[in-house]
Amino acid sequence: MIPAGGLSPDHRHWVHPRYRFFLPVKVLSRVFRGKFVHGLKQAFRTGELCFPGGLKLLANEKAFRAYLRTLFCQDWVVYAKRPFGGPQHVLQYLARYTHRVAISNHRIVDFTDGKVTFLWKDYAHGSKRRLMVLAAEEFLRRFLIHTLPRGFIRIRFFGFLANRQRTASLPLCRQLLEADPEPVSPPPNMTAAYPPLWVCPHCGGPMTVIERFSVLQIRDEMQRQGTFVDTS
Repeated sequence: MIPAGGLSPDHRHWVHPRYRFFLPVKVLSRVFRGKFVHGLKQAFRTGELCFPGGLKLLANEKAFRAYLRTLFCQDWVVYAKRPFGGPQHVLQYLARYTHRVAISNHRIVDFTDGKVTFLWKDYAHGSKRRLMVLAAEEFLRRFLIHTLPRGFIRIRFFGFLANRQRTASLPLCRQLLEADPEPVSPPPNMTAAYPPLWVCPHCGGPMTVIERFSVLQIRDEMQRQGTFVDTS
């Protein structure tokens, strides 16, 4: 997770991002396309790809590379949108995995005869609560899958959230944000990084909304100019 801004080098003011988004969707889609095609090339080089049926022709290296070139002739689509529940919902969801163990004690119903009975949610059938019984060894095996390997930690903080300096930096960040809550205005060339909604069909330049008209206003203006005929 990346904060929207940070402290200036001299720690005297808060630096706001130039844009209200992290990555432009078109840039993200092109990076994803490049990495995906690179992965296909590596898999072909190591013989990991299989070409059954009508794809046998692609087993030839020249034919395969020619096919990959066609993938760059169209834009790829990546899934990037705002979370449905907002930032608080995302933090609540992540907290279940970062500040809890693999299973809570209240979900363990019984432990007898070397078998563990616990509750689980069946998301395929309306998130109904069901009971599962496992041998103790299998239960421990599944539980230990959730433990991190040696040398790894669940959460790492950097910058003003680093453990060594957040005691002093967090109060400073809150103080600066209260003093300057508004982000800086975007630069005039923001349209180059974030495409406009409307483009002029003649010159190709971005179109700016100056005024909006209702349907009744448009009809009255067309009647005034004699270009509208009421046939009702």
